[in-house]
Amino acid sequence: MKLPIIASIALAVLAACTPIKKGEYASGSATIFCDDGFRTILEEEIDVFEYTYPQSSIIPFFVSQQEAIDTLLADGTQAIIVTKELTTEQIKYMRSKYKRVVRQQPIAVDAVALITNKDNPVDALSMEEIGKILNGEITKWNQLAANDTADIKIVFDHAGSSTVGYLREKFLPEGKTISELTNSFAQKNNAQVFDIVKQDPGALGVISVSWLGEDLQKAKNVPIDQRMEIYNNQNDTIKTDLTTEVKILKVSNPNEDNDFSLVSYAPYQKYIYTGEYPLVRKVYMISTASNSTVMHSFYVFVTGFVGQKIISKTGILPYTNNPRVVQLL
Repeated sequence: MKLPIIASIALAVLAACTPIKKGEYASGSATIFCDDGFRTILEEEIDVFEYTYPQSSIIPFFVSQQEAIDTLLADGTQAIIVTKELTTEQIKYMRSKYKRVVRQQPIAVDAVALITNKDNPVDALSMEEIGKILNGEITKWNQLAANDTADIKIVFDHAGSSTVGYLREKFLPEGKTISELTNSFAQKNNAQVFDIVKQDPGALGVISVSWLGEDLQKAKNVPIDQRMEIYNNQNDTIKTDLTTEVKILKVSNPNEDNDFSLVSYAPYQKYIYTGEYPLVRKVYMISTASNSTVMHSFYVFVTGFVGQKIISKTGILPYTNNPRVVQLL
């Protein structure tokens, strides 16, 4: 397995750490490779962790999901954030090849959101309609609503992203790709997807809902010591607002389990939790770091109370904290 060049550079910053006692946090530097869809979450997790433990440094690389997994399997990093677990064979490989013990913990439940320009006439889609769009059977907006004869232009971050992989596995025949069946355009990252949808009434964006929560973006304007007080408060109630810069489509999923209900749901945390919003997947943090390393300390932080509280402010559902209702104003 070829080690990516970026991983070779990253190896240089891995620091040797002395043994620490249980409950203590290690100091030093470490890298983490993360699917770009979860960039906003990881950046805030790192900011708060490094503020709390100033002798620690976490260096992120935002890449495709497959590159993150490949880098971990090549021992080019000791932590990744992705939407799939390592297989039993991969775990055995890491133990036999590098003597690494794999820890993998769900840290969130993400919703794949579909977004359009605010002037687009469509407000909701059914799972059947989404399938037909992704298979090239519905190609124009007037097949869905009003008299808009414009082509549907699907915009996603890049072909190797976990978001695209999720939709491909859920809706497409085996071996087919979204790009070959539709009028679709890959971008470099999720930020570009968001910007294009804001400008183009014909665009249908595919994006993690974590990019749509306004609270975390607003938090960047608050001094970090004040943010820490919020994150450490175990008794407050959080209402996370989704952005109003784009239209976030509701999705219906008529089936036997819901008596073929035509009710559509937006990707609010409440509906992610209940499963009424149907486009969801788990997000995992996977670590091969030993107990006395800074990366293991970061792993404990992200999966702990404060790390989960940070996730609750992004719009996606923290895996271990109570669900919060997300409102769109």
